[in-house]
Amino acid sequence: MAAYLYDAGLFLLGGVFAWVGIEHFLRFETIAAQLAEQDFPAPRLLLAAGSIVEIIAGVCLAAGFAVPFAAAALIVFTIAANMLVLTFWRHSGPQRQGLRSAFIVNFAVVGGLLAVAAGAR
Repeated sequence: MAAYLYDAGLFLLGGVFAWVGIEHFLRFETIAAQLAEQDFPAPRLLLAAGSIVEIIAGVCLAAGFAVPFAAAALIVFTIAANMLVLTFWRHSGPQRQGLRSAFIVNFAVVGGLLAVAAGAR
């Protein structure tokens, strides 16, 4: 039973990253413009690169292929995206709270990715 749960966890965790990476390409111009408005460095290049990492590593994780490497790539991506995009410390009020909540949730995701990497078969 544990193996099935592990595989389901890989599928769900990796699938979300792959889905979001694909969504980024579907809404590329809009998201790149939003990042540029936030003074994000090289928004188009980093959005494309990050989305590619999300898709490739997400699919690998979901398929159970090269799990430790896929998890490591997604850990680095998630931490970098957190620091560059979810800059709650620059905001106040409800916007600050929303960004801060997403920032904290992403560290829970990193924890899940660490657990997956450590439990990889």
